[in-house]
Amino acid sequence: MAVIGAILGDISGSQYEFESVEGRDPDTCELFTEKCMFTDDTVMTLAVKSAVDNHRDYREEMLRIGKMYPYCGYGGMFFNWLFGNKAGEAYGSYGNGSAMRVSYIGEYYEDLDQVKTEAARSAEVSHNHPEGIKGAVVVATCVWMARHGKAKQEIYDYVLSEYPPETYKYSGKTIAELCRTYQEDVSCMTSIPAAARCFYESDSYIGFLRNIYRFSNDSDTLGAMFGGVAEECFGGTGLKNEKLLEFYLDERLSDIVRAELKI
Repeated sequence: MAVIGAILGDISGSQYEFESVEGRDPDTCELFTEKCMFTDDTVMTLAVKSAVDNHRDYREEMLRIGKMYPYCGYGGMFFNWLFGNKAGEAYGSYGNGSAMRVSYIGEYYEDLDQVKTEAARSAEVSHNHPEGIKGAVVVATCVWMARHGKAKQEIYDYVLSEYPPETYKYSGKTIAELCRTYQEDVSCMTSIPAAARCFYESDSYIGFLRNIYRFSNDSDTLGAMFGGVAEECFGGTGLKNEKLLEFYLDERLSDIVRAELKI
């Protein structure tokens, strides 16, 4: 399931968010440690999943579930979206929060046009800037492409078509180049091309995670955005999914993953 790839990507990446890579060997470091935790990326991914599974409004479900986890790492603007005086009012963001939560949409819907429509709907409740909406559509489309057997090259080419290198400064950059030039940024326009490159230069889900570790970035969100794509493309995570989810998620979130309990 793409949603599991996204969640484990978030959890694994949480230990290295915007952290210096000095002294760390990405090829041998542990993927899951006591420093790992689920973040707002997982909470919002599962809020979207709950909305889809239960035919509920995206905004209402994000507000309902998000408020249960006030300290899971929301950015300041999204925190205000949840808890402020204008809770639930879209605020024109192009942050990557719109793109980290849509993996289940690309997994659930069969028709690509519907994937794009639903991804846009899930984004615009908060991130209604055109770049915020586009980011959600691109990531959901990549999940859908991977689920339908599209090759890694085809998926990456699609990302480049949406983020032309001549316009988006990190698009098309190799990981080696990102290691030298990437600067901290949480926008869709920078983090999606970077996450896509980490996927493109990998041959397994675990390899994708290790690529994220190679440079300082919003690693939990890069893991969430393309973790679902990598899981689908490479035929699974190669990890003990159930044990990891049981260890890191609480009962409420685990139930949404399993969809055994309609909360």
